[in-house]
Amino acid sequence: MRHDLLILAADLVRRGEPFALATVVRRQPASSSQTGDGALITGDGTFHGWLGGSCTQPTVVREALRALGDGAPRLIALSPDPGRDHRPGVLVFPMTCHSGGTVDIYLEPVLPPSRFLVFGSSPVARALSRMAGAMGFVVDVADPGADRAAFPEADRLWTDLSSVGPRPGSFAVVATMGERDEEAVRSAIAAEPAYLGVVASGKRFAQIREALLAAGVPSEALGRVRSPAGLDIGARTPEEIAVSILAEIVKLRRERAKAEPAAGGALPRAGAEEQQDPVCGMTVTVTPQAIRAEVSGRPYYFCCGGCREKFLAAPERFVAAGGAA
Repeated sequence: MRHDLLILAADLVRRGEPFALATVVRRQPASSSQTGDGALITGDGTFHGWLGGSCTQPTVVREALRALGDGAPRLIALSPDPGRDHRPGVLVFPMTCHSGGTVDIYLEPVLPPSRFLVFGSSPVARALSRMAGAMGFVVDVADPGADRAAFPEADRLWTDLSSVGPRPGSFAVVATMGERDEEAVRSAIAAEPAYLGVVASGKRFAQIREALLAAGVPSEALGRVRSPAGLDIGARTPEEIAVSILAEIVKLRRERAKAEPAAGGALPRAGAEEQQDPVCGMTVTVTPQAIRAEVSGRPYYFCCGGCREKFLAAPERFVAAGGAA
């Protein structure tokens, strides 16, 4: 892959922005692409790199955004005869480039790691921090007494609970276990996590709930709290409790991924509008970078500059024919 794409990928990873890598893994003449050609597609549909003729880009961008939406890699093929090119595990789309070759492209989504918020400095909090970090989470620890010696693997420490702020889509666990429980639960609710668990007995959480209701915390927000946190596996030690909580989070993530692709993502372009190229019939994802032309106040979108030029030379021909003439 070109070094400029690797530099861009590293910068996007550093900023926590999603993107997809596209690599040509197979070609048949006379495609202009070569095995190993690569591209990078950002979450807004911007295309960087080279995969052959520009007519391949709309399909690649559309499928890359879908990969970002469901988090699953995929192998696609652009073929001049898609009806005869069906292969197990390959999504086949029409190749509209005039070269007429076939190209297979592997799309790999690269999503930012999920954030894990741990409230407390208890042994369970420390075990959660270690294990969540080992699972690839970005770990934030929030507790007035938290220090680097107790949480060497944490990515960030917060000693002021009120400064944590919103963290939509994150996973939060309150493991204060008797130290500032109400304050920690209130701060955790304000973070707007996708999951919020509290390590406490049923009796203790009932007390926390009553205190927070009296302080004005909505009952609906408290109703989303899972307490006791974790799956019932008979956990006793801090490490076992941490395992039960992380297992519950894994189970929740898998269930949500099946029920609604892109459940964890702020990826607005994954559901981008699509239009049909009126010249060749290819589906084009509408992005700010899409090739377009306007005739009689109506926008038209194209897979490549060649289709746009052909359309503008005789727009009435394609409009009258209903497109894909």
